[in-house]
Amino acid sequence: MSQLTSRRAFLGAAAFRENSNIVRPPGSVVPGFSDQCSKCGDCVEACPESVIVIGQDGYPVFQPTEGPCTFCGSCAQSCPTDALDIERLQDWPWRASVEAVSCLSVNGVSCRVCQDNCEQNVISFRLQLGGRADPSLDLDACTGCGSCTVSCPVNAVTLKRQTISQTEVSQ
Repeated sequence: MSQLTSRRAFLGAAAFRENSNIVRPPGSVVPGFSDQCSKCGDCVEACPESVIVIGQDGYPVFQPTEGPCTFCGSCAQSCPTDALDIERLQDWPWRASVEAVSCLSVNGVSCRVCQDNCEQNVISFRLQLGGRADPSLDLDACTGCGSCTVSCPVNAVTLKRQTISQTEVSQ
């Protein structure tokens, strides 16, 4: 019996890890989004930037393919449930991350498309020997809007969930 309990605990943890990497719409209530969301699609219809789409699991996901999110709050305002909360827009935990192995600049190809498309000037490049340039990110300035992920020609820029420090939570 304890072996069965252990398997359940393991499978439950694996499912949680998988779902924690899915980028839900801004203002999403985490944890508990899938318990609150009715899969109605109102947030998808309300999004003026079309950065919210229906994911493979039937729930809305944040997927900037045409441009960045402006965090206007239309998705949260249109939500008939408590799955999206306009007060949580400032708590967006996703920030830009660059996979150095794939980045063209790290590999000696002159590319600054992500930097050029970032309105917050989060991304800069430090020149290195041999014609390379290493990306540097100012995560405090990053809003997680997705403009850098859309513009990267090799998908080296993604959004990663950042943990919020206790000092930020208490303020």
